[in-house]
Amino acid sequence: MQRIFKNREVLLALIIAVMVAGFAMRANGFASAGNLANIFNDTSILIILALGQMTVILTKSIDLSVAANLAFTGMAVAMLDAGHPGLPLALLIVLAVVIGAGLGAINGFLVWLLQIPPIVVTLGTLTIYRGMAFVLSGGSWVNAHQMTPDFLNLPRLPVLGMPILSWIALAVVLLIWFMLTRTPFGRSTYAAGGNPTAAVYAGIDIGRARFFAFVLSGALAGLSGYLWVSRYAVAYVDIAAGFELDSVAANVIGGVSIAGGIGTVIGTVLGALFLGVIKNALPVIGVSPFAQMAISGIVIVLAVVFNARAERKKGRIILRDRAAKETKEVTA
Repeated sequence: MQRIFKNREVLLALIIAVMVAGFAMRANGFASAGNLANIFNDTSILIILALGQMTVILTKSIDLSVAANLAFTGMAVAMLDAGHPGLPLALLIVLAVVIGAGLGAINGFLVWLLQIPPIVVTLGTLTIYRGMAFVLSGGSWVNAHQMTPDFLNLPRLPVLGMPILSWIALAVVLLIWFMLTRTPFGRSTYAAGGNPTAAVYAGIDIGRARFFAFVLSGALAGLSGYLWVSRYAVAYVDIAAGFELDSVAANVIGGVSIAGGIGTVIGTVLGALFLGVIKNALPVIGVSPFAQMAISGIVIVLAVVFNARAERKKGRIILRDRAAKETKEVTA
């Protein structure tokens, strides 16, 4: 039992279950299957964005431009759909992914070849991509009546009782899990953040690993851009403002180390669902928006403290074991 509670993912899943049960006592029907499915659907875009952020964080980097990437890509495909209604939806989705990947590649290029710190690069491109969205649209909105029905309806189409948006999120979860656990890309990603010195000796190009992590993060942000504007039926410059912080928070809560090299896909998904449950429950029980922000911030700080203590404890154990070994050698 003690070993189970030491597992971060199991503990987080239990906390989420307790939260759902607690909120259900205040709001009838909160724990119903239909409402839980709605919470997952509401959190789907955050899950997709957080998984892209996870790949970057694992390489000991961070991407603060994901929400701006989402905004620009969403605006671009919404304007294309409104201006050229005859374009196939599949082409628009592919364009969203390609544009997002291109913006991610810019981040990766600056980090890899120019050796600029990731936080500096992505803070800059955050502003640039938002500005690009404004220039592209001229500050105008693209509303539901300007978009085609196919463009708007895809994420809402029900399949086996859930909207396609939820199935897309599940597909992305499986894809990222496979890439990080079963491919050389995944091994390089973990090695680049976990032990850069050993990774270099093993022949891993750390800069290249970070570059492709940024490209993947950008591609998922681009996909999220289409999903966002189609689901909410509107595109404007400030969509998803602050969502980059939610993507980082989901990773931190899920046990992904900001220092790189530590984290799991299921942990990130649970971290996103944790935020999703909070954001869906607090308005229902009458908590003000300002208090919601404070509660979310407290949760993030506590998660960071928890992660830091866990990593420091692991470090102490290593030193203690080494000291014990040296003591035995001396006495022998």
